[in-house]
Amino acid sequence: MKGTTNLCIRSVTPSHTPSHTPDQAASVRVWDLPTRLFHWLLLACVIGLFATAYAPGSWIDWHARLGYAMLTLLLFRLVWGVIGGHWSRFIHFVPRSGSSVSLGHTLSGALAVAAMLLALITQVATGLVADDEIAFTGPLNRFIATDLGLAATAWHKDVGQWLLVGLIALHVSAIAFYLFVRRNNLVGPMVHGDKPLPDGAQEAMPAPVGSRDTAGSRLLALAVLGVCAGAVAMIARLA
Repeated sequence: MKGTTNLCIRSVTPSHTPSHTPDQAASVRVWDLPTRLFHWLLLACVIGLFATAYAPGSWIDWHARLGYAMLTLLLFRLVWGVIGGHWSRFIHFVPRSGSSVSLGHTLSGALAVAAMLLALITQVATGLVADDEIAFTGPLNRFIATDLGLAATAWHKDVGQWLLVGLIALHVSAIAFYLFVRRNNLVGPMVHGDKPLPDGAQEAMPAPVGSRDTAGSRLLALAVLGVCAGAVAMIARLA
């Protein structure tokens, strides 16, 4: 353990002892619990937003609530990308030679995640200033020109959502490719947090770095989430 980084290398045996046989792969904590919860809650919000956008009847109120929930999660992720676990930080998204064995995103994966976050932020932002002239006016619409609000609405209802669909399809395709072609399960680590160390990582210099994932870091994440939720609640009150 060094500084704020918790090196969680362990064997997959129940005792979690560092020693392991050739048949037992060592693993390291890559995705901390806050990052994992963010990932799955964001997925739930995306599904809910598409469902409320296309379900029969008027679900606009729930669509707005889910939009606020997504904004809260995205604000949290922006902060957690600076102070979170080692591999959750944006500075470590792109692998750097000589720093350690890379266990986070590949270069293409980092670019895909960045594109997804940017598309989601744009979609939420356009929703905040949108005005469909029928059932919904975003809480920040009053602060922009009418033409800009209508342009944002058009993006939100047309280009933005289909761009997001394309990025999601690309994301799922990449996961399937890694699973069935490269035999690398990317979903498992986002559930339990750990990744097996690649061959030769035990002898690598410097040693592979794990993400801090302690009770203290989780409480910090909860506090950050609370501040983000408070900020979003203030925006929602402008509606």
